[in-house]
Amino acid sequence: MAYDVVVIGSGPGGYVAAIRASQLGFKTAIIEKESLGGICLNWGCIPTKALLKSAQVMEYIKHAKDFGIEASGQHDFGAVVKRSRGVADKMSKGVQFLMRKNKIDVIMGYGKLVAKGKIEVTAADNNKQSVEAKYIILATGARSRQLPSMPIDGKKIIGYRDAMVLPQQPKSMIVVGSGAIGVEFGYFYNSMGTKVTIVEFMPRIVPVEDEEISKELEKNFKKNGIDVMVNSEVTKVDTSGNGVKATIKTQNGEQVLEADVLLSAVGIQPNIENIGLETLGIKTDKGRIVTDKYYQTNVPGIYAIGDCTPGQALAHVASKEGIICVEAIGYAEKKYGHQPEILDYANVPGCTYCTPEIASVGMTEKQAKEAGYEVKVGKFPLSASGKASAAGHTEGFVKVIFDAKYGEWLGTHMIGYNVTEIIAETVVARKLETTYHEVLNSIHPHPTISESIKDAIEVAYGEAIHL
Repeated sequence: MAYDVVVIGSGPGGYVAAIRASQLGFKTAIIEKESLGGICLNWGCIPTKALLKSAQVMEYIKHAKDFGIEASGQHDFGAVVKRSRGVADKMSKGVQFLMRKNKIDVIMGYGKLVAKGKIEVTAADNNKQSVEAKYIILATGARSRQLPSMPIDGKKIIGYRDAMVLPQQPKSMIVVGSGAIGVEFGYFYNSMGTKVTIVEFMPRIVPVEDEEISKELEKNFKKNGIDVMVNSEVTKVDTSGNGVKATIKTQNGEQVLEADVLLSAVGIQPNIENIGLETLGIKTDKGRIVTDKYYQTNVPGIYAIGDCTPGQALAHVASKEGIICVEAIGYAEKKYGHQPEILDYANVPGCTYCTPEIASVGMTEKQAKEAGYEVKVGKFPLSASGKASAAGHTEGFVKVIFDAKYGEWLGTHMIGYNVTEIIAETVVARKLETTYHEVLNSIHPHPTISESIKDAIEVAYGEAIHL
């Protein structure tokens, strides 16, 4: 079985790369050991959003009187999980359709490099076949990172995959780690009625975000009954009883927390073991595959994209890397007209889908000042937004950061209702090197959450109308 391009892994990096390769006229195959769509479609981005939507519906029912509606209801936890799995299954079938549409061969099994241009694929029944390709793209993704103090057993100490399909809703849960995975699941289970405690090693939750975002989310979580512990470390977990007993080291000494289950959400670990990297001498650094700006490894003809490489571990990053990678191959093979533009990792948006949502791109205020910028900062509270008031979600704010000297848009940081849907304005504007002037002179529709970006910029430049 010989191909021009073979992709190992069918997540949002792999399947997108395969489609683009086929579009450019390459004979293409994709190798997948489990389900088309990878973690994102089956166990990550998509099914978690389905769970979170159920949590939001539950919240609406709880607060129905605020909207002048009498409503009551109990959730069926099993049905909530079933809906989430159904959404994931539908999306995975969508990728199957795209593979057929683009005439991409799907080879189910575990792919391993055995020589340059050669892959051994082991199927579920242990049958092996050999696949050859001029170009191989590794898109093997990542899995839950495990800490020695809390080894995942899938029952009492769980990872994100287990958290999506628990057979019964726990009455109490400890969530270790407050990145996107931790706060999304913390919000979901709290909304469903589970007593949730979030334990974070760093001084604040969602530590990659702007400090004001962290404070706002912590305030909101505590208001809704989630306990938040920062500057805290889980040193030991005892699973010998009915639930778990977690020993937490804090600045005030040790304490023991008890819960039904503990969710380990302490990050991810790239899948680079047992895929033949050592056989070919492919370089890695800190557990990730090293590539050039077009994602070629040190071995010509072998590329790597997505979570197994050093860039941000985000689905949309993997997809764009896959497209750039394939277009660079296409240019070398005279199937694409120009060398593709490299990815600007400083202009990648990040989104967290708890309630309130978080969306950000560019520098935080602290980073901008540390980089030597004199900044203009504008902050618009959503309590002053007509759309947010009508929707009953006035928590949060939009914060913008500009370079005072030239008006360059350095960053945007938002927390509140539907803000993940409006971060793209900043991404595009920064790509176009837009200044505050162009945005203020572009009409934003009213009433919308998106006009809060314009309102925040008006605050930054002393022209606030709605504050």
